[in-house]
Amino acid sequence: MNHFDLPAGFRFAATASGIKRSGKLDLALICSDRPASVAGVFTRNRVTAAPLQVCRPRIAAGRCQAILINSGNANACSGEQGLQVARQSSSILAQQLSIAEELVAVASTGVIGEQLPLAPFERGIPELVKALAGDQASAVAEAIMTTDAYSKLASARIENPDGAYHLLGLAKGAGMIHPDMATMLGFVLTDAAVAPALLDSALRRAVQNSFNSITVDGDTSTNDMVLLLANGANGAAAIQPGTAAAEQFCRHLERVLLDLAKMIVRDGEGATKLAEIRVTGAASDETARIAAKSVATSTLVKTAFFGEDANWGRIIAAVGYSGIEVDQNRIDISFNQVPVTRNGLSTGSELEARATEVLKLDEFVVQIELHQGAGAASYYTSDLGYEYIKINADYRT
Repeated sequence: MNHFDLPAGFRFAATASGIKRSGKLDLALICSDRPASVAGVFTRNRVTAAPLQVCRPRIAAGRCQAILINSGNANACSGEQGLQVARQSSSILAQQLSIAEELVAVASTGVIGEQLPLAPFERGIPELVKALAGDQASAVAEAIMTTDAYSKLASARIENPDGAYHLLGLAKGAGMIHPDMATMLGFVLTDAAVAPALLDSALRRAVQNSFNSITVDGDTSTNDMVLLLANGANGAAAIQPGTAAAEQFCRHLERVLLDLAKMIVRDGEGATKLAEIRVTGAASDETARIAAKSVATSTLVKTAFFGEDANWGRIIAAVGYSGIEVDQNRIDISFNQVPVTRNGLSTGSELEARATEVLKLDEFVVQIELHQGAGAASYYTSDLGYEYIKINADYRT
């Protein structure tokens, strides 16, 4: 963890509690040395997992000190038994830490519809509390993985006249990735003190431009949450809304979340490409976002990316059915600045061949210029290939 900027006053632990049959790490704890201000953003899926039902009202109260996360079982569609496990596990942790239960958030990720036993928590929580240390964030990032190929962390150190502070983000996600938000969990920690109103608005702004601007397969999960904790351990005065320090905080928070979001898309189940769909010249930012999302979620576009086929016809069609007003005779499309379409018409086979070479890259930009105004937005997507089918066909077996 030496290459990550760790915020002061947070400790971490992870253990293998037996939830995963593989014996891998599956239970994790993030703990602040003091109660922290908290803001949260949650899935908009109307079917929500037990942990969200338990901790959502706690997060709304604005204070949190510990986050308990398990992987391997989503504790979703598990009825009253699932709710009891979520409540009892948070109660056990609160007792072990000698804190109020209302200061504990719980999160789960994994298979939907299976009952989550309490025994792994009864065994694992005391181990977690004993193992808490400031340098174990990477173990937590590993423990929350499901089909992820790798763990995901991002950080920043921010110099401020009142004193430097740090941001650390941890996330998991590879499949069921689609706003709002995805089968993902995200936890962002800072040792700055941040006014509660700013904490909430900053998180929502950052999530909109990161986790809510990515897609892998168009599915939105039952368990998604992003929590932002600010414990003020750097000792500086609280960052207030409307100040230069607030804008600086928002900017760095967005960067950390976007770094994590791109990692999730790169790690999309079976993915080999990361594509930024960048729409410019729209009537507004919102219409640009609608068009970018339409292209990013198109199965035909994503399979073309996998096949390294610069099939711009699928892209212009996705813009056309997005629902926004467009003039097809004014649309330009480029791959990494190689133009394949000008004024809605092909630029010819030679340029299309050059664009095909662009698609052989691991990462590229699809630029769509609408020539309607100053609106702009980006969406991030992966390709879609054979491995995605294999992973999800075998997920429960």
